[in-house]
Amino acid sequence: MNITISGRNIDITPSLKKTIQDKLGKLDRYFTPDTDVSVTLSVEKERQKIEVTIPVKGRIIRSEQVSNDMYVSIDLVEEVIERQLRKYKNKIIDKKQAAANFQKTYIENDYMESEEIRIERTKRFDIKPMYPEDACVQMELLGHNFFVFMNADTDQVNVVYKRKGNTYGLIEPEE
Repeated sequence: MNITISGRNIDITPSLKKTIQDKLGKLDRYFTPDTDVSVTLSVEKERQKIEVTIPVKGRIIRSEQVSNDMYVSIDLVEEVIERQLRKYKNKIIDKKQAAANFQKTYIENDYMESEEIRIERTKRFDIKPMYPEDACVQMELLGHNFFVFMNADTDQVNVVYKRKGNTYGLIEPEE
């Protein structure tokens, strides 16, 4: 695996670099040697955050972990990615395409999926054109943390969502 490490508001010490390579190196048994792994470390006040992104054909395997100790965050992110790989193996690997990114032993191993993804409820509603600010108000009135709406400016389906710190985000499709 090719691990690229970058940092925001943090110096990447040789000790940090070695710890990341050792921990994420455990994932070698799942991926081919030419798989690229992007690691971003950041510090904001007491929050020590690590983001790991592994693009494989058609999919992105990603985990983000935050704690007040970077080494704890590194441990957590490795555990989460390994759990994701075992849990969603059959969904991650499309044997025709993405299998080239994974080790043969990983593809051939059977892992128990602890939970199958099940859609419990389907909800239907009319989508009325509105502006993103109006959608945020509607979301607050409903007490939800996201809201799907038709953007009155673009005539496309968008999503507004509540972020940390009482801010809002907007998701819109690329054209």
